[in-house]
Amino acid sequence: MKAAYDFHIHTALSPCGDGDMTPNNIVNMAILKGLDVIAITDHNTCLNAAACIECAEGTGLVVLPGMEVETSEECHLVCLFEDIASAMEMDKLVKSSLPRIKNRTDIFGHQAIMDRDDNIVGYEENMLVTATSLSIDQVAEAVRNLGGAVFPAHIDKTSYSIVSNLGFIDDCYGFKTVEIKNPDKVAEMDTPHNLSRFRIIHNSDAHYLWDISERQYFLDVEALTKRQIIDIIKGQFC
Repeated sequence: MKAAYDFHIHTALSPCGDGDMTPNNIVNMAILKGLDVIAITDHNTCLNAAACIECAEGTGLVVLPGMEVETSEECHLVCLFEDIASAMEMDKLVKSSLPRIKNRTDIFGHQAIMDRDDNIVGYEENMLVTATSLSIDQVAEAVRNLGGAVFPAHIDKTSYSIVSNLGFIDDCYGFKTVEIKNPDKVAEMDTPHNLSRFRIIHNSDAHYLWDISERQYFLDVEALTKRQIIDIIKGQFC
């Protein structure tokens, strides 16, 4: 079967995420747009993933917990997990690797932690939009040790991508999937970076509700399960 996906969605917890990016709004917009599976990937945290998963219970929409980690090289990696327990283990590691810089709400807004009913239950006081002390290798290893999948985010962007910052995607990192936000960029990036090595996926990197993908990008799956989706991204299925 073909599963319509969007594996890169931010909630209001991300400093750049709109206040309307609440668990219920995200889940309902994804359903309205005909998506089958999404991932919640806030900057350097998983604290709103559980609420989004709970919101989707009984809807048929699969919600993967995840995060977008900024490495010490200032590269963004999207990390996805099968269950919230694994995601929160990664959350602990990432939190311990962040510099202790208080969030500037006058610049970045409030980093809101929400429950399944969209109630604000707290705020993340540490600034989330900054580099961790974890290298690309360290993030990739930690995610894989937790049974998750990891891929370089928006490699077609001119900032915070592995291509813009390092100039290449080394095979030593073990990535099997890469994200290109703009499908029109695939051809021009193919020759210099040998993209045939990878599965290419297109995600919204949504910070506003209207940014969430339409039913336009698909994975071929035998069953719509979190485990199979993660295995596909890890390259364990063709």
